Amino acid sequence: METEQIYTIVEVAKATGKVKKGVNEATKALEKGIAKAVIVASDANPKEIIMHLPVLGKEKEIPVVEVPSKEELGAAAGLPVSTVAIAILDAGDAKTDLEALKE
Repeated sequence: METEQIYTIVEVAKATGKVKKGVNEATKALEKGIAKAVIVASDANPKEIIMHLPVLGKEKEIPVVEVPSKEELGAAAGLPVSTVAIAILDAGDAKTDLEALKE
């Protein structure tokens, strides 16, 4: 799936569903198994702050998808600042797109 499509899913999920922003919130959503998907920015600095997310996602069978830019991820999530991780709890109108993301 293309990066732009992933950002669009985040934007739609934020507008019509529910997203949690930040590494801590994404981690909690993964641990509880309530996240439908987690999006992480590959330009996170230091890398260590997001390294546990793909492992946790695999454990819980929740997709963890990487995008290149934390600035664009923050903007897609409706934030005035960048963010290195967001968890989609409810995809809202992006449900079918999110299903495609899982494959």
